[in-house]
Amino acid sequence: MLIRGLCIILLAAPLSLQAAEPQVHEYQLDNGLKILVQEDHRAPAIVSQVWYKVGASNEYGGITGISHMLEHMMFKGTQKHPPGDFSRIIAANGGRENAFTGQDYTAYFQMLEKTRLPVSFELEADRMRNLKLIEVEFAKEHQVVLEERRLRTDDQPRSKMQEHFESVAYSNSPYKNPVVGWPDDVAGLTLDDLKRWYSLWYAPNNATLVVVGDVNPDEVFKQAKKFFGPLKKSVLPAPKLQGEVEQLGLRRLTVKVPAKLPNLVMGYKTHSLKTAADEAEAYALEVAAGILDGGNSARFSSRLVRGQQIAATAGAGYDLYSRLSNLFTLEGTPVQGKSVAELETALLNEVRRLREEPITAEELQRVKAQVSASHVYQLDSIMYQAMQIGTAETVGLGWKKVGEYVDKVNAVTAEQVQAVAQKYLVDDHLTIAHLEPLPLPEGMPAPEDAATGGNHVR
Repeated sequence: MLIRGLCIILLAAPLSLQAAEPQVHEYQLDNGLKILVQEDHRAPAIVSQVWYKVGASNEYGGITGISHMLEHMMFKGTQKHPPGDFSRIIAANGGRENAFTGQDYTAYFQMLEKTRLPVSFELEADRMRNLKLIEVEFAKEHQVVLEERRLRTDDQPRSKMQEHFESVAYSNSPYKNPVVGWPDDVAGLTLDDLKRWYSLWYAPNNATLVVVGDVNPDEVFKQAKKFFGPLKKSVLPAPKLQGEVEQLGLRRLTVKVPAKLPNLVMGYKTHSLKTAADEAEAYALEVAAGILDGGNSARFSSRLVRGQQIAATAGAGYDLYSRLSNLFTLEGTPVQGKSVAELETALLNEVRRLREEPITAEELQRVKAQVSASHVYQLDSIMYQAMQIGTAETVGLGWKKVGEYVDKVNAVTAEQVQAVAQKYLVDDHLTIAHLEPLPLPEGMPAPEDAATGGNHVR
């Protein structure tokens, strides 16, 4: 699975106040493995995740896509467990498992009945340091990854445009490289490349173990120490600064590919919570995204989709939890009879209004109510709880930031939203990409209708 970032979902549903205040227990083994445990006793189930602090943003020219390729190979066996054994054992124990790669991390998870947690630990500890990388398995999986890139990016107009957009929007940030890797880099990966990458990054002192569910935290630590404790740490490279250079003017690009519909993506350079000098700015940008695209009452939906009827779809996004500075994005598809240029003007007009006019008290309260409701609702999912903890910890924010989210958003003022719009949402920080559809070859189905899927089938 490929992941660019983790967004907070704005939904609403009631839960008890007690359920809304989970407690995280933190431990650390002598070899550097951090263990984070959160109790949730509403069902006899657990989620166990291992997060490695390595992803596409750690890669460099020539080996882009290697983190994702290694994710695939992590299911290809150890000396103790031959290829296919991992998934077979998890399934035999009534569980589900998968993995995902993002810009800032690679993570592996299992969902199991609570008494089966040691099964997960034994398997994950084994492949953390004992993966058996052999040529025959690499050759097969290499073809799978190349085909995945073709199906999910090269044959998908919007994905193709997104890839080119990010390569232009960023000058020197490693976020300019796709998680799946550039075609020639992926094709040129070798088994020796993977062995070096695995040996360097896959170690207890570069990992966090997150467990959420019906567990006793001290017992989880005891089991983790048993399975992960004997593993040796590695010598990790010293982190290097990877700040994006200042953008000095508006950037534009047009992507021409066979497609059914035109599309538009726009992105303003911003800071993430991790890189912002003033954290309040990051939370104000989060609120700004909610003002534009936070449900049917948000500005894009009420004004551009239903009101002016210029957009078939229109959205805004901001990734609060990323290791490096990122983008505040806008995207949309015009309705039939309207052009991408007209939609671009409409989106820019909404951004201009954010800069020039304070948002209303009603709008601000709507976003805050959605955020508070979401904080409660998401606790229904032990997977989502673990994802939040693991993401915040792995990008360098620390898991405690998750608990601050609602209070920080509730503290945002209309003046702060206007201030960040005036500071960041300006033309000199903006990149605009248009998807210009070319005619589809005769007999070729519309790429937008192709199934892309999200999880790897193993």
